[in-house]
Amino acid sequence: MKHIRSFLLLFMVTLLPLQLSASDNGQENELDIPEIVLEHLSDAYEWHIASYKGKSLQIPLPIILRSATTGEWTFCTAETLPEPYYFDAEHHGKIYERMSDGSSVRPIDLSMTKAVMQIWIVVAVLIGMFLFCAKWYKNRDEKSDAPKGFVGMMEMFVMYINDDVIKSSIGEKHYRKFAPYLLTVFFFILACNLIGLLPVFPGGGNITGNINITFFLAVCTMLMVNIFGNKEYWKEIFWPRVPVFLKVPVPLMPVIELFGVFTKPFALMIRLFANMMAGHSIILSFTCVIFLGWTMGTGFGLGLNAFSIIMLLFMNLLEVLVAFVQAYVFTLLSAVFIGLAHQEEHAAG
Repeated sequence: MKHIRSFLLLFMVTLLPLQLSASDNGQENELDIPEIVLEHLSDAYEWHIASYKGKSLQIPLPIILRSATTGEWTFCTAETLPEPYYFDAEHHGKIYERMSDGSSVRPIDLSMTKAVMQIWIVVAVLIGMFLFCAKWYKNRDEKSDAPKGFVGMMEMFVMYINDDVIKSSIGEKHYRKFAPYLLTVFFFILACNLIGLLPVFPGGGNITGNINITFFLAVCTMLMVNIFGNKEYWKEIFWPRVPVFLKVPVPLMPVIELFGVFTKPFALMIRLFANMMAGHSIILSFTCVIFLGWTMGTGFGLGLNAFSIIMLLFMNLLEVLVAFVQAYVFTLLSAVFIGLAHQEEHAAG
């Protein structure tokens, strides 16, 4: 208990300069918590690291645009964005092109945004992790002990997901060809979730809280399910084993089953997106409460600081658990959907 109190006191002292800065700025500008939260959750064309006395420390990211009118390509950064391009605040800071008649259109945007850079960082981390593990297995002696430390932990995760999730959900006959995809999805989501919890560069990216990313992952699972589904799976969709009056003359059950082809990946997309975005929003909100309380006076500042710090510690620990749970749930449901697409033919009668 003594160590916990000492840690909380040290954390408050560390935040004191930021709190004093917030007190000075709060006299001039009102703290807009929803705007701050949305700004941190949204994608950006530059990687903001910190701000101090009105100056920002940020990493410019390459912007790649193709004009909707001339077809010319433009390479620049956010600070050197040329006319007629501009950042549209009504569309969350996305780049638009201003036409000669005053209208605006969206150009082809292949920019390396913060989300894209965070994905490349996650990919680099995963490649480094698995190459390290592969090197250990390649160099180990056949008589050596079981892997320990980091390699042992990775083997535990791989064996658990492969044996208890993928194999048991899809079946021993078909699971092998889907295991690489499902293991990749699990570790990608897990790494994105954990790195996203880091408050400083190279973390802090809201990848799995970005619906575009979860949409792509859900589409990949939908393609795996429907492209490799067997004839029994499609038979259950277009001619399910239900009374005939539910299939003709009005194809009620086939329509419902066909609708389910799209609702399953939609559920995957929304579940991952909503849970991760909500966790990031709550953590950012409690962080803003620290500055909000300090602008209301010393008494409010100290009281809200203590409350916010405790809740921040609790939410960050909870989000670590959620990071594992959401990666596990997405992989499990994907494996279940793939398994349902490989049903064995029912016996007649």
